[in-house]
Amino acid sequence: MTTVELADVATYDMATRNDPRFDGQFFSAVLTTGIFCRPGCPGRPRSENVRFFATAAAAAEAGFRPCLRCHPESAPDLPDWHATSPLVSRALRLIGEGVLDEGGVAELACRLNVSPRHLQRLFVDELGAPPVAVAQTRRLLFAKKLIDETDLSMADIAFSAGYSSVRRFNEAIQQTYSRTPTELRAKRRRALVDPDATTIELKLVYREPYNWPAMLAFFADHAAPGVEDVGPYAYRRTVELDGKPGILSVRPLADRRAVLLRVPLQLAPFLLWITERVKQLFDLKADPVTIEEWLEADPSLASAVRSQRGMRLPGSWDGFEVAVQALLEARLPGRSREIAAALVERFGTVLPDSDDPRLTHLFPAPERLRDARLEDIGVGESLAATLRALARAVDDGTLALDGGAGLPELTERLATIAGMDAAAIPYVALRVLGEPDLDLDGNPLLGGHDRAWRDPAGTPERATRSTGENRWGGYAAMYRWADSRTSATSRRAPGGA
Repeated sequence: MTTVELADVATYDMATRNDPRFDGQFFSAVLTTGIFCRPGCPGRPRSENVRFFATAAAAAEAGFRPCLRCHPESAPDLPDWHATSPLVSRALRLIGEGVLDEGGVAELACRLNVSPRHLQRLFVDELGAPPVAVAQTRRLLFAKKLIDETDLSMADIAFSAGYSSVRRFNEAIQQTYSRTPTELRAKRRRALVDPDATTIELKLVYREPYNWPAMLAFFADHAAPGVEDVGPYAYRRTVELDGKPGILSVRPLADRRAVLLRVPLQLAPFLLWITERVKQLFDLKADPVTIEEWLEADPSLASAVRSQRGMRLPGSWDGFEVAVQALLEARLPGRSREIAAALVERFGTVLPDSDDPRLTHLFPAPERLRDARLEDIGVGESLAATLRALARAVDDGTLALDGGAGLPELTERLATIAGMDAAAIPYVALRVLGEPDLDLDGNPLLGGHDRAWRDPAGTPERATRSTGENRWGGYAAMYRWADSRTSATSRRAPGGA
């Protein structure tokens, strides 16, 4: 089954049956009540009273309010690439980064090098709502989620959800739900938790299937020592936001279509940004059914897809961190972990008050590496010069690794860095942009051995958006990687072939 198109919703019964594949892919709005719901909502209005919308923002823009029974704020997000235009996909990533929380549509359009009017038209055509409405709905639904799932004060929720003042937060909740935030919390589905808790817990929903063992294994293989700790059941890492350090963790919940995100209380003001980054890191917005239907049609991939259901694109918490790690892995494949550990210990910032021997440092910031004596930790002169050039480009702002750049722009600027490994360019694009249509076949950073990637005079043509036979190329590479890794593990196991 492919992504649901509104025109394909033939009957109301099909649209409302409790099928998780539909969740978040569209919303049904009821004319008589003025509310919009997720597929599977217990309510059963007459079909002639129902209208369908592609996004929650479109339903809200049409004057409908979120249902209090099925909780649209808990639905899985649509992937950014569900938009037809790459420009809209980039805009959605930037909205997720909070561009519209601090600036306006003019700033967003400027970042995308288009006019505000053109951007507005694209959003209305593809999403059914302008950029501001998308951002407002995102903010409102996240605030409702925090009211339901946390014990944060209403003031903390207001700022965590991106509101500029508590008054604006109160007005938005009252106008939408006809209740005050306090009244909504009184009706929530669970009781208060420990008032002395030092962490905040949120559940982030995704679409099944999800191959958690393989994805956690991937992150473990590429983890930065001292910064990331990845086990068979959880991912943890050190972070710092606005000078406030901490450790966050992500753990898949057994028998649930959700992960449990645990965030230190001092990072509450950044919760909306953190949740967006975690969704990108683990590709929680993906529609695996659509992807796998396409890839299974390729005979060379069918077996890998069937044996590795639910692979995702590995994202990044910090694009600079991924780029540095990629260079080390590409140029020093046998020593990359050793050198990464030395890099973190020598140039990273010690995490204060940490009693965990596996999470001790923050990854070195670009300004710490732009003039660093990397040769002192065993890095050769050529690689050291490339790493410093990378750090300078990021620190100077000439290279953006925040996910807002377009694929051609990112690959071209990476390619201008002297000594940048050809294999690292598409790998960085994959993890920073979550670009689904990349040709990574044979890339050594994903376990391949294609010598073409090693050509020092090579150009980044293979890192461009593909079409036709290379559709979902990034996902295809991950299925191949997981299948190859499983086969290699089986051969090494006692009694293996």
